[in-house]
Amino acid sequence: MKRLLALAILVAFVVVLGAGVCAAAPKKYHWKIGHIRPEGTAIDKDVKWFVEKVTKDSGGRITFDIYPTNQLGDYTVVQERCSMGDVDMYLACLGTTVDKRVGIYVTPYLVKNWEEARTVYAKGSTLQNAVDKFLSEQNIKMISGWPVYFGGIITLKEPPAPGDPYVPKKIKIRVPPMKAYELSGQALGYISTPIAWSDAFTSMQTGIVDGAIGAGAEGYYANFRDLAKYFLAVNDHLEFWYLYMNLELWDKISDEDKAIIQNAANEMETRRWKNAEEDEKMNMKKLEDYGVKVITFNNEELQKMSDKARAEVWPTLREDVGPEVFDEVTKDLK
Repeated sequence: MKRLLALAILVAFVVVLGAGVCAAAPKKYHWKIGHIRPEGTAIDKDVKWFVEKVTKDSGGRITFDIYPTNQLGDYTVVQERCSMGDVDMYLACLGTTVDKRVGIYVTPYLVKNWEEARTVYAKGSTLQNAVDKFLSEQNIKMISGWPVYFGGIITLKEPPAPGDPYVPKKIKIRVPPMKAYELSGQALGYISTPIAWSDAFTSMQTGIVDGAIGAGAEGYYANFRDLAKYFLAVNDHLEFWYLYMNLELWDKISDEDKAIIQNAANEMETRRWKNAEEDEKMNMKKLEDYGVKVITFNNEELQKMSDKARAEVWPTLREDVGPEVFDEVTKDLK
């Protein structure tokens, strides 16, 4: 009888101990992560690097399926899907469909060169803290950034006086469905037509528009090199993408897993800041080699574009974003 009692106690102890070990076992995750460029591009390579690092650092507990080339939907749609938890993680530009304040990050001529960009768009800057706050209100966690290039315009025909924004170009161009781009396109002398990125190629192909704004050399080479005849390096905005994930999912994971993800994301952003400027030059050369005429501008011409865009666009964006936040972000900019 005593032996049976002792055996029962031993069995119960083993069961409890086993249950405790199972309860303490680190959780495993398998997530969807997407981006907006084809396989083999710079962003695709960096996303694959990030995924491999997180998987390795987590001991294989965190794994991913990668969806390039907008396979999960247009970036504006995916942003909403991520806020609802349908998509776990994404790296792309941000849309303003839900909250137009988010558009502050593409304010035209917010910065004029890479040196200024490294300060204004740095992690923990006034700008990035504002974007982080706006996204959190959409149930989205901003993890890190990925600087891409300075924006330009592609056209099917050469615009008159391309360096003078006061000369009407009489060219209809696609602009992203965001107030910042619509107004800046007009300020630079073009006729703005809001069209989603996923429909931009067809719109140019069928003659609905004769050009586009909202991307830079890399984006145009990857998606429009067979259509574009001219690329105008107007430097209208710094294209900056964000790695983000569903906020509720972020809140549920352990501090250890948060650190693994954040550290990998921070390293990816640091790596990109080192490569972005040279990458931009390389893609402009690729456009030129492909037969697209690249038109650049001197400092006086770029300043003229900047002054006009700031005068005509900034007041509207200031009201959209909120004067207090907008003024705080732009107060020290020249």
